[in-house]
Amino acid sequence: MKTISNIDFKGKTVLMRVDYNVPLDAAKNVTDDTRIRMSLPSVRKILDDGGKLVLMSHLGRPKGKVNPDLSLKPVADKLSQLLGKQVFFFPELIGDNTRKVIETMKDGEVLLLENIRFYEGEEKGDEAFAEKLASLGDFYVNDAFGTAHRAHVSTTVLAKHFPDAKAFGFLMENEVVNLEKVLNSDEHPYTAIIGGAKVSTKIDIIRNLIDKVDNMIIGGGMVFTFVKALGGNIGSSLFEEDKVEEARETLLEMIRRGVNVILPTDVVAADKFADDANKKIISSGNIPEGWMGLDIGPQSIAKATKTILDSSMVLWNGPMGVFEMSSYQKGTKAIAVAVASMTNAGGYSAIGGGDSVAAINKYSLADMMSYVSTGGGAMLEYIEGKTLPGIAAVLDS
Repeated sequence: MKTISNIDFKGKTVLMRVDYNVPLDAAKNVTDDTRIRMSLPSVRKILDDGGKLVLMSHLGRPKGKVNPDLSLKPVADKLSQLLGKQVFFFPELIGDNTRKVIETMKDGEVLLLENIRFYEGEEKGDEAFAEKLASLGDFYVNDAFGTAHRAHVSTTVLAKHFPDAKAFGFLMENEVVNLEKVLNSDEHPYTAIIGGAKVSTKIDIIRNLIDKVDNMIIGGGMVFTFVKALGGNIGSSLFEEDKVEEARETLLEMIRRGVNVILPTDVVAADKFADDANKKIISSGNIPEGWMGLDIGPQSIAKATKTILDSSMVLWNGPMGVFEMSSYQKGTKAIAVAVASMTNAGGYSAIGGGDSVAAINKYSLADMMSYVSTGGGAMLEYIEGKTLPGIAAVLDS
């Protein structure tokens, strides 16, 4: 990989795409600075070398229009605090004013430009917009794994304007190295835990992992499409009718390939989608009409936990139930604790997807995992075996 490790940025003006799409509260305070903190090694490397650093990011989905509520100014303030030095913020992105500001910067200083998605050319991959951005610097760095699956100007098109002056930042390098380990590991037993609401968003991941893993633990709302495929009664549980046959074929393929498939045998069922609903533990294939499964049950937790603790490597993507509600968080919490315990015992764990990351953060277990991805959709597509445009653009010389 072309990384910033062996490059001296002294005297260079570096355009670096970062992923500062972070949550803000009503007072515009950053409520989770994980993505900002994970960009700091790359930021410090360039500044310590004596380069001028110009940061680009998006925030939210302004759809090509200026939206003051999605300004990156609060992010600049947070970055200043974390970095321990002033981060300049400029409320524009391209043009003579921006160029003049950058020209007045001193070596070792950093500037964060305004939300790049305020400009409709960004998401359209507009070449003219890319040329204007490219004119602001003489080296391009992509350190935004979370947007690497988007073929936008700042993630993809811009790289073409720096054929011999582009590289990945440390965050991007770490993501790719760890995901390659996930896809090509010879560590066994290898367990994949795939959860979440819909089979349609995870079926390609499951298929790409069939010949890599020993165990496949399936949880979340997607369970019931598989249970339906096996002829079970799922009551009013969430399922995708148009994916039932595909789920059945995928199960059969896993069995043929010798994968130990672990579907929940019992679930926490409720008579409505609410924390205060009536609840009972019931067989996952025998749920009465009017009831829905919202978490895996105690037997399923015990079986999944044993499988995880006996593993040397675990990939986890997606919760086991509606963990946002206290009544249905036991399954997800138990899985999180088991994965942390396995890691503590010397195993390797890779966590990805917004809900899985939110879960380990909720239970304060993130620091106990081997690798936590900053990219939701990007990680999913990488595990599916897809080529990410943001990675391909930097690799293409």
